[in-house]
Amino acid sequence: MRVIAGRFKGLELKAAKSGTRPTTDRTKEAIFSRLESWNVLEDARVLDLFAGTGALGIEALSRGAKELVSIESAAPAASLISGTFAQLRRNNAWEPGMSVRLVRKRAEQYVAGYTRLPRHETMVPGDAAPGPQPEAVGETGSVQPFDVIFIDPPYAFTTEACNRLLADLATSGLAVSGTVIVLERSTRSDEPKPPAGWRITDRRDYGETAVHYIEAV
Repeated sequence: MRVIAGRFKGLELKAAKSGTRPTTDRTKEAIFSRLESWNVLEDARVLDLFAGTGALGIEALSRGAKELVSIESAAPAASLISGTFAQLRRNNAWEPGMSVRLVRKRAEQYVAGYTRLPRHETMVPGDAAPGPQPEAVGETGSVQPFDVIFIDPPYAFTTEACNRLLADLATSGLAVSGTVIVLERSTRSDEPKPPAGWRITDRRDYGETAVHYIEAV
């Protein structure tokens, strides 16, 4: 598996022997053709939940994004992503101002942590209380939203849990007006229900995978 296009084109992406379900190249190319047509990747802040191999977030970085936060709970997959990030930083195409961060945590726990922080509450340096991580909190202590959010959970991840995750993204301020959420699900799963003020603007099926694009109304 490799990066398809952009400044890191051809970079090899390693997958853990078990526990990950990498997005196929056909599906990935379709997703990024759509995002590029909407011009949402240039200098974007990207959140990659259930990162797996890290392929979606790294592809976004290759195609113009500047900041990437990847969330992965499984140790083998997280270790491989960390190694890939080290390669990116050494790559000749790496540019000043770019950043990549890996957070080893369950995606739903990571997002839910932000719902416990009032939108403009100031974070004290060294604060060990559960909640926001430094990569999503600005200098003023307010939550910094993402431009693109990828959600590619295991097919066993329930629709109810998926709906709760979408609601937490909106409540937390990680997803705001202008954010594009790209959600991958099995075509056999129930249709997700975005929270109030959000809607599925498009759905495309590729084999067993359904890709939903979710945006604020």
